[in-house]
Amino acid sequence: MGAVAALLSVRWLPYFLYAVIRGGYLAVTTFFVLSGFVLSRSYAATQWSGKNLLRYGVGRFARVYPVYALSLALVSPFILADRTPGKAPLVAAHGLLLQGWLGHIPVNWNTPAWSLSCEAFFYLMFPLAAAGMQRASWRSTLGLAAASCLMTRAMWMVGISDEIKPLIHLSDFLMGIAASRVYDLLLERRARPAGAWLYLPGAALGAALIAYPGLLPARIDLNSALRPLNALFLLGFALGGGVIAKVLSSNAAVYLGKSSYAMYILHVPVLWWYLRWSRNFSALVYLALVIGLSALVYRFIEEPANRWLRTRM
Repeated sequence: MGAVAALLSVRWLPYFLYAVIRGGYLAVTTFFVLSGFVLSRSYAATQWSGKNLLRYGVGRFARVYPVYALSLALVSPFILADRTPGKAPLVAAHGLLLQGWLGHIPVNWNTPAWSLSCEAFFYLMFPLAAAGMQRASWRSTLGLAAASCLMTRAMWMVGISDEIKPLIHLSDFLMGIAASRVYDLLLERRARPAGAWLYLPGAALGAALIAYPGLLPARIDLNSALRPLNALFLLGFALGGGVIAKVLSSNAAVYLGKSSYAMYILHVPVLWWYLRWSRNFSALVYLALVIGLSALVYRFIEEPANRWLRTRM
C-alpha cells in the first residue's frame, strides 16, 4: 500500500505534469522507435551475408538476454511461490521471450519484459527491412513512415488483437527505420534543420497529446499519433544542437543511458524484493536502489557478458 500511496502522491502536481507522468508507460513505444533508429544506424553499411546474419543474431542476443536472465533469476523465488494454474507454459514463454504473443498474462513476475518479445520479433524482421531501406528515396522513406502511422489501425480492422504486442508495435519499429533514413537524407543536404527545431516541438506536442488525448479525432489512437512525434523527437536529438542535447551528451547522462536497459528490466524485480524486505516504502530509496544497481549491473554484468558473447563468433 505504501508504494501505491507514493505513486498517487503525484496527483498533487498540476494536472498537465500529473497526466504526463501518469502516461510514462507510453515511453515504451518511444523505445521501439529508438530501437529501429539505432539498429539502422549501427547496421547501415552491412551486407547481409550468412556470416553477417549470424554475427548480427549473436549480437542481438548478447545485447538483451544476459540482463534479462538476471531479472528472471531475481524473481525466481516469487515464480516458485506462485500458484497460478498452467504455470509451466508461462515459465517457458518467459524464458523464450514469447510472452508478448500470449495476450493477457495472468502473472506479473516481471511485467515490462513483454516488450522484449517485441524486440526479439523486430530483430528477426530487421535485416529484411533494413536491406530494403538502405538506398531509399525521400518518397519511399516517407511512404514507409506514413504506412507505419496507419498500420496499427489496419491490423485492428482485420481482427488482430491489441494484445498481440509484437505485431501491433511493429509499426513503431518501422517508424524508427524510416527516421534513420530521413537522417541520412538530411545529412546529404547542405542546409538541414537544427535538432532543437525538431525535438522541442516533438516533445511538446507529444506531452500535450498524452495530457489531453481528447484532442485527437476518434479515428486516431494515441499511440499512432505519437509515432511520428517520437520520430521527430529522436531525429532532432540525432541532429544535435540546443542546451538539452548538450546536457544529454554529458558523460553522466550517457552512462545512465547505457544502463537504462538494466533499469528498465530490473525495476520490477527490485520492487518485489524491496516490498518484501521493507514495510516502509520510500520512492526516493527505491529510485536510488534501481539506479545504483542498474549502473553496477551494466558495468560488471551487461557489458562483460555482451563482449564475451560477441567474441565467441
